[in-house]
Amino acid sequence: MRTLLAALALVAAPIAFAPAAYAQKAEIYTGRFSNVAVGGYDPVAYFTSGAPTKGSKDFTTEYLGAEFRFASQENLDAFLADPVAYAPQYGGYCAWAVAEGKTAKGDPDHWRIVDDKLYLNFNKSIQSKWDADIPGFIQRGDANWPTVLN
Repeated sequence: MRTLLAALALVAAPIAFAPAAYAQKAEIYTGRFSNVAVGGYDPVAYFTSGAPTKGSKDFTTEYLGAEFRFASQENLDAFLADPVAYAPQYGGYCAWAVAEGKTAKGDPDHWRIVDDKLYLNFNKSIQSKWDADIPGFIQRGDANWPTVLN
């Protein structure tokens, strides 16, 4: 009987803890029906061309469980050499939302580079709020990240 109970406990234990594993949001925002980060835009291009540039399926890599796309082999190589330098802060979630202790999608058309870091925001209205106190929101966002994923 003890053997049967022990076996049942071993089977039930992973099931009991499974919901907690699914409660955590992905470290990189990709949307519900995709595994593509930054909406398919090239994160390196924000730094090199100063504008959102669509990436290509021809130049991709996986980073932190998400697919990143690039406009060129040169940009892909730059990312591979230092992904932390180019990946958006807070995993591409909205920087204002993270500062508020929440998560929301980051829109690749609403962005800023601050101190050589890429930040995305949900939309134009939210970005205007974020622009009003960028240093304060970054400080709060840094304090909240990554606990907002739980």
